[in-house]
Amino acid sequence: MLVYQDLLTGDELLSDSFPYREIENGILWEVDGKWVVQGAVDVDIGANPSAEGADEGEGVDDQSVKVVDIVDTFRLQEQPPFDKKQFVGFIKKLIKSLTPKLDAEQQEIFKKNIEGATKFLLSKLSDLQFFVGESMHDDACLVFAYSKEGATDPTFLYFAHALKEVKC
Repeated sequence: MLVYQDLLTGDELLSDSFPYREIENGILWEVDGKWVVQGAVDVDIGANPSAEGADEGEGVDDQSVKVVDIVDTFRLQEQPPFDKKQFVGFIKKLIKSLTPKLDAEQQEIFKKNIEGATKFLLSKLSDLQFFVGESMHDDACLVFAYSKEGATDPTFLYFAHALKEVKC
């Protein structure tokens, strides 16, 4: 199994159990999330509890919760939304902190294509949700989520160059 960690903080953000698609010349990875139900699930086995002498109040009061699989699995923490100025500031900070951690070839690809990826994200800024890893470190790379038109499940976006592959 492969786990992808934030290159800047070491937080686990993704694994190979969630397939990704490269977009924006490979700068961004797009991953489909899914809403899942956690907790108690009501299973109807066809028995009639009232016929068997069970009272209405004797049932177990378990609660189920609907969560997004990626957010729950990697304990992503939602952050407040950015305006355009804050977002551009984040991108500048990301470029400055990420570039020295890349090899020369990766630096060239990243610098060449980050502008297009930034424009793509800016075009969706009002629809994006922002997440960081569970450490909530100030220098962490962000994970973005949005709903594609007509979709009920969220789509997540990751900066590919900000992820470090680790074999488990």
